[in-house]
Amino acid sequence: MIHYSLPRGMRYTTLEERKQFYISEFNLQKVAEWFKDGLNRTKFAVIMGRHTKIYPQKYKEDAATTIIIDEYKNLEDLKRQILEFLPEAVYYDRNIYDEKDHKIGQELAFDLDPENITCPIHGSLADKMKRQQGLSFCELELQMVQREAMWLFDFLEDRFSKVRAVYSGRGFHLHVFDKQAYMLTPKERQEIAELVKKEGFHIDEWVTAGEMRLIRLPYSLNGLVSRIALPLNKIELQTFSPVNDKRVLPRFLEAATF
Repeated sequence: MIHYSLPRGMRYTTLEERKQFYISEFNLQKVAEWFKDGLNRTKFAVIMGRHTKIYPQKYKEDAATTIIIDEYKNLEDLKRQILEFLPEAVYYDRNIYDEKDHKIGQELAFDLDPENITCPIHGSLADKMKRQQGLSFCELELQMVQREAMWLFDFLEDRFSKVRAVYSGRGFHLHVFDKQAYMLTPKERQEIAELVKKEGFHIDEWVTAGEMRLIRLPYSLNGLVSRIALPLNKIELQTFSPVNDKRVLPRFLEAATF
């Protein structure tokens, strides 16, 4: 098992801790509020242990597989299925589908991760990959990517009216909820991704261009770092402390000192 270097207080979550979180802390009401127009035909996905190598032994063969959850009665049923898999990560599909399961649109999103920042201490992503530490990051990189998320928020607000940020537990996601953004063509999405990259932002281009349709579910637990994915408005993004903000600390870390 590769142990990634993480900021103080961040660590892999055990299966029992995942179970505790999804039984007693996973806020379904807030999840429902995130999907303001209703779940409609939203698909979800889980990954049990691709990076942490922590997973229920009965699912060993599928531990690194992305498992799509597209059959559920309601959010309670979704929670039941999450508890069955006890995953390190939970996602939702940004694609919008019609009644025949045909894609008719996609939520526009931007993914900023700290490992993509060139750190004055730990170097570039290529440097980290050579050390088998591709997902490692430090507090400085986290601060740098947070500043970048703030600048990108401003950049997007000049073009769109409904922008929201989410702390993913590792980096930051920016979501655009303008209706016209859902209807962008693949070419238009690629052009936006290239523009943002040209402006100097270190985004995951596949997410913005639409090739990677899954994104972390707000209010779910990031099992790689033991942090809760938290939506943030613009002001909160500026003052938020990713390492020790109490809103992102699951109860099993309450006794920890940061």
